[in-house]
Amino acid sequence: MSSQSPHISDHDRPTIRQLDDSAINRIAAGEVVERPASAVKELVENAIDAGAQRITIEIADGGKTLIRVTDDGCGMTSRDLPLALSRHATSKIDGTDLLNIHTFGFRGEALPSLGAVGRLTITSRAAGHDAAQVRVAGGKMEPVRPAALRSGTIVELSDLFYATPARLKFMRTDRAESQAIGDVVKRLAMAEPSVGFTLRDVSGGGEGRVTFRADPLTGDLFDALHGRLAAVLGREFAENALRIDATREGIRLFGYAALPTYSRGAAVAQFLFVNSRPVKDKMLTGALRGAYFDFLSRDRHPAAALFIDCDPTLVDVNVHPAKSEVRFRDPGLARGLIVSALRHALAEAGHRASTTVAGATLGAMRPEVPTATGAARVYQMDRPSMGARTASYAGLRPEFAPAPSPTYGAPVTEGFAELQDAYSGRITEAPGPVSDAPETTAPGAEHLPLGAARGQVHENYIIAQTADGMVIVDQHAAHERLVYEKLKQQMAENGVAAQALLIPEIVELGSNDCARILAHAEELKKFGLGLEAFGGNALAVRETPALLGEVNAEAMVKDILDELDDQGESQLVQARLEAILSRVACHGSIRSGRRMRGEEMNALLREMEATPHSGQCNHGRPTYVELKLADIERLFGRS
Repeated sequence: MSSQSPHISDHDRPTIRQLDDSAINRIAAGEVVERPASAVKELVENAIDAGAQRITIEIADGGKTLIRVTDDGCGMTSRDLPLALSRHATSKIDGTDLLNIHTFGFRGEALPSLGAVGRLTITSRAAGHDAAQVRVAGGKMEPVRPAALRSGTIVELSDLFYATPARLKFMRTDRAESQAIGDVVKRLAMAEPSVGFTLRDVSGGGEGRVTFRADPLTGDLFDALHGRLAAVLGREFAENALRIDATREGIRLFGYAALPTYSRGAAVAQFLFVNSRPVKDKMLTGALRGAYFDFLSRDRHPAAALFIDCDPTLVDVNVHPAKSEVRFRDPGLARGLIVSALRHALAEAGHRASTTVAGATLGAMRPEVPTATGAARVYQMDRPSMGARTASYAGLRPEFAPAPSPTYGAPVTEGFAELQDAYSGRITEAPGPVSDAPETTAPGAEHLPLGAARGQVHENYIIAQTADGMVIVDQHAAHERLVYEKLKQQMAENGVAAQALLIPEIVELGSNDCARILAHAEELKKFGLGLEAFGGNALAVRETPALLGEVNAEAMVKDILDELDDQGESQLVQARLEAILSRVACHGSIRSGRRMRGEEMNALLREMEATPHSGQCNHGRPTYVELKLADIERLFGRS
C-alpha cells in the first residue's frame, strides 16, 4: 500500500528511547488508577496491610477533587516516605518469591502512580519516631518535613488527573464515581470484618455526611462475618443466607449464600474473595451460577458472599494490574468446591423460603386509613380461647358422606383439624345435624414447620395453621417441585437413556475446540451425548439423549463449546434434560382448580417438609408464604 504506516516514524528506522520516570509513572497510573474508586482501593488496601483497625475515607466531588484516607496502622518513618513514592519499592515482599504473597499490595506502584497524575500528600508517624510529611505533584517530590500527627497515616490525594487532563474527559458524574467508591469500600469491609470503616462525603467543605459506616467486629469468624454482611448488604440478606463451610484438598470455602427465593434481577449481589482479596473472576462467577442453575430462571441471579482461603502458592494474584483477577493452579478444584458446597447447603435448607416473600405479601395488603392524628387506629380485643375457637370451627364444619381414600400418592397423615371434611373451605349448608364426634386431628400438627391444613381457597391455595402464624401454599407449584425432584432422582439413579444415530453426524471444529470438547466426552456421556474423534479437526456424534427427541447435534456441540469458553464447564445438556423433566412435572402435578381433601393437603405439606428445594418452584418462585401471627394482628390493628 502507498500510504505510510501510522506506527512508523518519519525516520528510516525507529529509534528506541528510554522514557523518563514521570512518563513511566503516568503510564503505570493508566493501568492501576482507572478512576477515583481505583485510587481509593489502593489506599485502603495499604491501610489494611499496615495493620489498621479503623479507616476513614473522605471524598469530595466523587473523589475527583479530594480523596483522604486516615488510618491507625503502623505508620512510616521520615526515611520510609521517599522510598514509598519510588517505583517498585515495597515493604510487603522481598522479591524472592512472587507466589507466596500474603498482603493486598506487593508491586510498589500505587503511590508513585498517584503522585504522577495528582497532588499527593502523605503524613505518617511510626511508633517511637516523629511524624513526617512528604508532598508530590505531577511526579515532582518535595523534601520531607516534620509534621504533627499522633499515630498512623493520612494520605491526601487532590486534583486527581490534573497532570493528565485528557483522563478527566472520561470521568463519569460525581454521583456515579461516589457510588463506585462506595462499592469498593463495601467490598473491602466485607473482606475485613475486624476493621472499622467510615466513608464520608465532604463535598462543599465542613464535616460532610457519612455515607457508609461499619464498626469493627470481634468474636467467631462466622458471627463477625454475618454481622458485617448484615451491615453491608442489609438485614434481609443476612436473614435469608445459608452458612457455607467446606474444605477440599487444601482449599477452604466459607461465607454465606442466599436462598433461591432471595434472588436478584442482575448479578449485583455476588461478592467473591480469594485470600481476603476482592476479585471479579469469570470462572468463580460461573461456578456460582452453575450451583443455582437448577433453582433459578435465566433472568434471576443468586446473591452470595463467598471466601476462598488457600495456600498463596496455589493461586497467582499477579495476573492483572489492578489485582482484580486471579489464576488458580487447579481451577477445576476451586470450581467443583463452590458448586458442591452450595448445592449441599441448598439441599440442607429443605423447604425453607426467604422471609422477603412474607414481607412482600404483607406490603401488598392495603393498610387501614389512619386516624385524624395520623396514627393507625388501635383496637383492644381479647384473643378467643382454644375452646371458643374449637366450638366455632365445629359449628362451621359441614357434614358429608364418608369420603373415598385420597388419590394423592404420598403417605397419608390423619387429620384436617376442625375442617376435616370440607373440600374447599367454603361455608355450606350441612345436610344433617352437626355431629359431636371428636376430631381426628394429628397431635401436634400445628407445631410442624408447615403446620396443619385448615382449608383450601379458590381450588389452588392451601391454608395451614402453624404454632405462631399461618402458611399459604400454592398447591400446583409445590407439587410440581415435588414431582420434579422425584424425576431428577430417578434420572440420577437409572441414568439417561441414549438413542444411537443411524448415521453419526460429523461436526467440523477448530483444532483447539475439538480437543477441548473431547476432554469432556466422559462427562457428556453420562447425559446421553456420545462423542468420538473422527480424525483431523472433526468429531462424530454417535448418540444423543433420547429424552430430547430429534436434536441438531452440530448446534448443540457448538453451544457446549461456547459454555466451556465462558464458564469452563458446560451444563447445557443437563439443563435441557432437566427442562424437559420440569415440563413433565408441570403436566403431572396437581392442577390449579382441583379440590383437595384434608388428607391430601396434609400429605402434601408433610412431603414438602421432607423434600429438598420444595420452598421454590422450578422457576425460583416461592411455593408458600408464611405469615406470623404478630404481623397478621398488626394488619387488623390489634395491640
